[in-house]
Amino acid sequence: MRGIDSSKTRLRHEVFVEVARMAYEGTDLDKIDELPYKIIPGEDAEYRDNVFIERAIVGERVRAAMGLSVRNADEFGKLTDNIEASAIAEKYYEAPLINVIKFACNACPEKQVRVSDGCQGCIEHPCKEVCPMHAISMVHGRSHIDQEKCVKCGKCVDACQYHAIIKMERPCMKACGMGAIHSDDKGRADIDYMKCVSCGQCLVNCPFGAIVDKGQIYQTITAIKDANTPVYAIVAPAIAGQFKGLQNEKLAAAFKELGFTDMREVAIGADLCTVEEAQDFMKEVPEKLPFMATSCCPAWSMMAKKMFPEQAKCISMALTPMVLTARLLKEKDPNCKIVFVGPCSAKKLEASRRTIRSYVDFVLTFEEVAGMFEAKGVSFDFLPDDIDTLKKASADGRGFAAAGGVAAAVVKAAKRIDPNIEIKTMSADGLQNCRQMLQLAKAGKYNGYLLEGMACPGGCLSGAGTIAALKNSTAALKAMQKEASFEESYDTSYKERLAHLEKFELPDEY
Repeated sequence: MRGIDSSKTRLRHEVFVEVARMAYEGTDLDKIDELPYKIIPGEDAEYRDNVFIERAIVGERVRAAMGLSVRNADEFGKLTDNIEASAIAEKYYEAPLINVIKFACNACPEKQVRVSDGCQGCIEHPCKEVCPMHAISMVHGRSHIDQEKCVKCGKCVDACQYHAIIKMERPCMKACGMGAIHSDDKGRADIDYMKCVSCGQCLVNCPFGAIVDKGQIYQTITAIKDANTPVYAIVAPAIAGQFKGLQNEKLAAAFKELGFTDMREVAIGADLCTVEEAQDFMKEVPEKLPFMATSCCPAWSMMAKKMFPEQAKCISMALTPMVLTARLLKEKDPNCKIVFVGPCSAKKLEASRRTIRSYVDFVLTFEEVAGMFEAKGVSFDFLPDDIDTLKKASADGRGFAAAGGVAAAVVKAAKRIDPNIEIKTMSADGLQNCRQMLQLAKAGKYNGYLLEGMACPGGCLSGAGTIAALKNSTAALKAMQKEASFEESYDTSYKERLAHLEKFELPDEY
């Protein structure tokens, strides 16, 4: 869980630190086989049955951080197998992005209702009386549930005044809004990649750390170390409050310490996306489309296209803030490399598409960048301020990070174009809520509306790659919005270049 310094988050962090350190120091790749022993030292297990399993899991995490697929327990090979093909500066993500380390999975029950030790063996036993399947009986004075009869309706859970009956669900499965997780023949988590949209909520919610996504830390640092190629970090507005002790005015300096040429806010692209979506809405709804849905969240738009193909045409065709920001930089310097730094696993998948990979070369999460900061030994205390870098994006553009922020920005922009226009909006965060919203839209309940979808509960601020608790990051984002030099996206100085950016194409070799 975000904001909690748990053993799972510490292990993830240590893997990112060591992979980043190897890249910065130019360590021989064969040394990767030593990393599990460095991260899990000694002979005694701390988290699992034995230290060998712990090291094997860490080893697969290292492979994932290097961009390689994880392996099953019956696959023989060194951690460095196929590493040469991945440890380069031109490596893109290969499917599948989200992976289950099978021998790390606890094989949690998919869904089960159980009686806990809190049962008092009361004489009323309402749990038994309300059960429609007669699955509950009294055994030795306590409630007992026959799992073969139980249909998991939860009526007994609600009836017990002692809260002694609990409804257990596999955390990764419960977090998946696509129903993409099921059990394999050994009861372990398995992902249906035909349904998966790579939102990453399963890996955040697995308490055993058995689910991982692939990374590009090593490849990014390899590119940074090439003195002939400028490498820019474009940071998502959800960065607010993610790195403890790092003030907003020192963000650019912090990324330069990592070796980046410079930093830009993706909120600049969010401003452009806002203007374009406002223009498109006014042109197309309701004359051509019954409603329009925002495009900036790739997991949301992928879910919509997979589950509601007839409504796919209603998703805005506007380029995402990430791509628009990258195009601005590539237009100025086609030879530069662009690294999107954000909260999102799905952005890794978006950047790997052939139509986008020409503009966005790498994607890192905040969690992965935190590993880079530690590996490089960056201290936030004495960094110089760089206020000018933060004067190019609006408060509303930064607000894209929070649920409801996109729709609010688009409505403001539309009113600047036509003060008399009235746009009704509906927003949903979390894929389950997004699905419900689209089901109602399909039924005609939201004709004429602007719909905003965010795959992660709370929006980008609680994406799979975030570090801070949602409450803290929400407060930090509001403070960052107040620091913006202008409020509304429509006032962006880049507005005149929007039409050109839409048509901008890089040379064929890209």
